[in-house]
Amino acid sequence: MAARRPRIGFLGVGWIGRHRMQAILETGLVEAAAVADPSPEMAQEAGRLAPDALQAATLDDLLDAGVDGVVIATPSALHAEQAIRALERGVAVFCQKPLGRTAAEAAAVVEAARRADRLLCVDLSYRFTEGMAKIRDVVASGGLGRVYAVDLVFHNAYGPDKPWFYDPAQSGGGCVMDLGVHLVDLALWTLGFPGVTGATSSLFAGGEPLAGHADRVEDYAVASLTLETGAVVQLACSWRLQAGCDAIISAAFYGTEGGAALRNVDGSFYDFRAERFRGTAREELAAPPDAWGGRAAADWARRLAAGERFDPQASRLVDISRVLDRIYGRAGS
Repeated sequence: MAARRPRIGFLGVGWIGRHRMQAILETGLVEAAAVADPSPEMAQEAGRLAPDALQAATLDDLLDAGVDGVVIATPSALHAEQAIRALERGVAVFCQKPLGRTAAEAAAVVEAARRADRLLCVDLSYRFTEGMAKIRDVVASGGLGRVYAVDLVFHNAYGPDKPWFYDPAQSGGGCVMDLGVHLVDLALWTLGFPGVTGATSSLFAGGEPLAGHADRVEDYAVASLTLETGAVVQLACSWRLQAGCDAIISAAFYGTEGGAALRNVDGSFYDFRAERFRGTAREELAAPPDAWGGRAAADWARRLAAGERFDPQASRLVDISRVLDRIYGRAGS
């Protein structure tokens, strides 16, 4: 007899939630059991992907439907509390970033997953680009020698279209929380999560230093991290930067024996080229097309269907949040 497919609930089915829902269902390894969203229109759109799924009103209704996993794509302020409620019901979680607005929130979620022995993953989607996978392999094999410098950029010519993104209490921060989280993750993940020994940053809102404006979030940020290896990581991110294209996205790693970089193509949010450098020569590692957007979600679904439980690597999510806290200058990090 074939094993029962895990039943999944989808909490929050706006554009990103529906995109991840489609990627998960296309694995064929799980079934959509329930959908919940405060917008009837969004819930109806999701219903087209899963006509037999229960239309639930709340997270509790969704959990009461007997789900094995829940996909959370709600405003950031809700992530930690909703994830913990699901985990305490014995339900695995796939959550949009950030897992928490602070390292303390993220740590509470990871501890709940550990206690429940349930799979917890976050949609750190750029890890799943073909280019970053290739670069990480080159770094891990020693192909770049000792990596001593990392430069990362994510400039988005647009800003979020929902008001909560601009409320520090609801979002936890601006472009660093939204975009910089990916940059911090790519640096630490590629290098094997070395410790961060120092962090400095400058945050701006509307072209002015953010300091002293507790009611605003940053729309431009630069930061420098020092790693226990002695390497330095420099990152910059922004919303609405007048950069002449839709987006500038890159992650470059420089070592004693060579370099490698992932860069977006022609301002695209989706198309990336990865190259390896030896002196002035370059070698292509990956090029478009590469349908990477839903891979993190599909990977979680496969792991859940395979019976995976708590993964100790989830503690790395707290490491990433601690770095964000340091960039924001939050006490205790």
